[in-house]
Amino acid sequence: MRGFKKFLMQGNVIDLAVAVVIGAAFTSIVNSFVSDLLTPLISAFGGLPDFSSLKVTIGKSNFLYGQFINAVISFLMVAAVIYFLVVGPYNHFKERAAAQEEATHRDCPECLSEIPKAATRCAACTSQLTPV
Repeated sequence: MRGFKKFLMQGNVIDLAVAVVIGAAFTSIVNSFVSDLLTPLISAFGGLPDFSSLKVTIGKSNFLYGQFINAVISFLMVAAVIYFLVVGPYNHFKERAAAQEEATHRDCPECLSEIPKAATRCAACTSQLTPV
């Protein structure tokens, strides 16, 4: 039991549990946004908000391709919402943070190895350098 308790108290297990709970809550928000706001907006322009009644009958079998179309449209809308409201802004934030981060290293002009900016001699090729 001691090993199991140690496993449960590791930081990554707790972080994963928190991520799952937050992800479930965020999923309900995104699904509500898509079903309550985007789908009615699309149906206002397209005229048909629900494709679930579309089917093809071959013999005695019904192929409900309308439900598949609904699932694909829902997936695409959820993916678009996640991309434009989460992934896009997050990537933009990361790029701005990386641009603001000051470089602490530079390349040696002789051997192109990475050296500290204040170095006066390259550790790889021992060439004499002027500090930046």
